[in-house]
Amino acid sequence: MGIEELLNEKGYEAIIGLEIHTELQTRSKMFCGCRADVFGLPPNSAVCPVCLGLPGTLPVPNRTAVEWTIKIALALNCEINRFSQFHRKNYFYPDMPKNYQISQYDYPLGVNGYLEIETSKGLRRIRIHRVHLEEDTGKLVHVGKTGRISEADYSLVDFNRAGVPLVEIVTEADIRSPEEARVFMQTLRAVLLALEVSDCNMEEGSLRCDANVSIRPAGSKEFGTKTEIKNLNSFRALEKGLEYEIRRQLELVLNGEKVVQETRHWDDANKRTVTLRTKEEAHDYRYFPEPDMVPLEISDELIEKIRRELPELPREKKDRFIKEYGIKEKDAGILVQDREMAEFFEKAASRSKNPQMIANLILSDLLYYLNESGTWFSDTKITPEHLIEIADLVESGIISTKIAREIFGEMFKSGKMPSEIVKERGLEQISDGALIAEVIKQVIAENPQAVADYRSGKKQAVGFLVGQVMKKTQGKANPRLVTEKIAEFLDNPR
Repeated sequence: MGIEELLNEKGYEAIIGLEIHTELQTRSKMFCGCRADVFGLPPNSAVCPVCLGLPGTLPVPNRTAVEWTIKIALALNCEINRFSQFHRKNYFYPDMPKNYQISQYDYPLGVNGYLEIETSKGLRRIRIHRVHLEEDTGKLVHVGKTGRISEADYSLVDFNRAGVPLVEIVTEADIRSPEEARVFMQTLRAVLLALEVSDCNMEEGSLRCDANVSIRPAGSKEFGTKTEIKNLNSFRALEKGLEYEIRRQLELVLNGEKVVQETRHWDDANKRTVTLRTKEEAHDYRYFPEPDMVPLEISDELIEKIRRELPELPREKKDRFIKEYGIKEKDAGILVQDREMAEFFEKAASRSKNPQMIANLILSDLLYYLNESGTWFSDTKITPEHLIEIADLVESGIISTKIAREIFGEMFKSGKMPSEIVKERGLEQISDGALIAEVIKQVIAENPQAVADYRSGKKQAVGFLVGQVMKKTQGKANPRLVTEKIAEFLDNPR
């Protein structure tokens, strides 16, 4: 039984809020000149006295990071605070060189926004509580069999990531199912990619998500005891982690036990959440204004300039693709989830006679080979011209859809144009009516039972006969022509 059906049956509902962090892909870090693209670099090779928090150093805010955060907030329909301020968030952890994090507290850059998502139950509006800017922390490397802190022999710290601009997006507790949480994250990622402010790579940690979840009797206004889930580093992990945790909480409540407020770790290998920290209490981070930086004053002119520069966002692009190219709504929704994929589609569809076929080729064939090879649109030998040509070959009847799929792998590997491959391998579709008629006569003679079935009213028998013709012609016969001529032969025996 699905988690939503189970909750409905037991008379409960889930209450979910998300805290999302995304690293900005600026050239330099938030408060110093060190490079910000640090993933994969040798440990502690992209650091300086400022991001290491050495005595006597002063932070200087990254203007681009501030403007990009405003851009994100505007794209999420937020109000922009004209007065904004950085604060010191004081706590101790080994990956924080200063023992405090420069963040924003009561004056974030964006507040009171929303993001609309499309779920299986229709359009949902999820409110955004705040969008604020801070610096990322370093990274602990736990050396041991599993890489987890509880089983580590010792830990090492890499400060490369310390100081990278980090935007935190906090939702209200408006999400009601694991599916909605996954769709929200996918929709938000598409927005961030469209804005070109982050690469949103969850595996590399540039897009991270924590989930707060509780359950309560349906219709109740009081929140239940929540738990926080960490280590949700994929859309699937987010959905499965929430499903498991909701089931766990529901089982406790139905058995008369209490849910303990705690932080839990999603164990992806065993598909379960496990306790990370218990006895959770409200932290006193002793926030106070950052004394080494003056507050930010955001002018109306800057806000309007950034608003004018906002690109077409995924939902707008989806609606335009459906209207302009006549493609299926579901296909348009998938295409706009990635900026590169959407651009690739539009370059091909705008010059093709059959945009829906272009969408089909991308979503069924090209994505398969890209995922299999671990590459993406900017790295492949396939160009929009390849798809335009292969769609034209199918549209004009020179090759069948089956042949198009057969040559796609070779086209992806070699980069050859489809017409070149078709010519080299002699794969032109047979559209000669007389030749096809001869093959049909053979097939009808060899399959008297199928003919009898058809004439007794079992019209599906024609599909079997078409398949036999395609088999004899090695898939080269024009299937539309074959179907027409078989029907002629069967309805008008000679």
